[in-house]
Amino acid sequence: MDPLSDVLSLLKPRTYLTAGFDAGGDWAVQFDDQVGRIKCYAVISGSCFLSVAATGDPVRLDAGDCFVLPSGRPFWLGSDPGVSAVPAAEVFARPRVAGVVVHNGGGELYLAGSRFDVDSRNAELLLGALPPIIHLRGAGEQAAWRWSLDRLREEVRDDRPGASLMAQHLAHMMLVQALRLYLTEQPGDSVGWFFALADPKLAVAISAMHAEPGHRWTLVELACLAGMSRSIFADRFRNRVGETPLAYLTRWRMMLAAERLATTRDTLVHTARSLGYESENAFNTAFKRVMGSSPRRYARSTIA
Repeated sequence: MDPLSDVLSLLKPRTYLTAGFDAGGDWAVQFDDQVGRIKCYAVISGSCFLSVAATGDPVRLDAGDCFVLPSGRPFWLGSDPGVSAVPAAEVFARPRVAGVVVHNGGGELYLAGSRFDVDSRNAELLLGALPPIIHLRGAGEQAAWRWSLDRLREEVRDDRPGASLMAQHLAHMMLVQALRLYLTEQPGDSVGWFFALADPKLAVAISAMHAEPGHRWTLVELACLAGMSRSIFADRFRNRVGETPLAYLTRWRMMLAAERLATTRDTLVHTARSLGYESENAFNTAFKRVMGSSPRRYARSTIA
């Protein structure tokens, strides 16, 4: 798989809710307890304001815009920044009509999208480089995005046989497409593994590390793959990703190790060797440095 697919696979996004939201008049909704969740929604019609905790001024969303909230922070959504909010639990506990929640009479704003539950153990390490709000203006103009969005809206509205499964698959497609679109829009000075994927030369090196995490990669090998000198590659990688190539490789290996400890019965020795460590002690040291606990303690915590 490619690096973005690898990361999403470790996050294990599960579509918890796919629905429409139809609001009218003056309204506002407060969404708390978002840890371990990613929101991906599009404005079908109308406009509203979005504010995520500790991010500054509200963002205006217009028809055709899409937003992804990857940080798990509480957020506020409303018709105007000055409107007092009601808890989301009250609004979304109401009966749905064809999968749509109608609030305050509806008719002025229509949102469609999904909420994903993700593996919260990995969310911060994998998504920490992304901003709290991914705002795509006019995303509906993109053909692939528009097709997925229109199909999702139909599945939610019509409630035909198999609609739930169709909506889940479409929601996953929308999330990946939104991340792709956001990646193409970013300036060249954005920092983080995600943004480095937009750099063709760095993307080759990152893809190689993901494809063979157990290989004993050297800086020279990775620089050759990227078609650059060792020093230029090292500087470019550190500036774009925010860490050295070998530090990135170590962190990715430890994320894979954590997943195996949580989901398999592989021994520590087998896990260590499969990820390029001949010494169990070296593996233990690297794991504790990246994950904050020893492999054995981490494995016990996942069972508990």
